[in-house]
Amino acid sequence: MPVNTLLLLIVIALSIYLCVAMVAPEKFQE
Repeated sequence: MPVNTLLLLIVIALSIYLCVAMVAPEKFQE
C-alpha cells in the first residue's frame, strides 16, 4: 500500500474520530 494512501486513511479516520468525539458528549448528556 502506497504511503500516501495510508496517510490519507489516517487523516480520514482522525477526522471521523474528532467528529464523533464532538457529537457524542451532547448525546450522552441527555
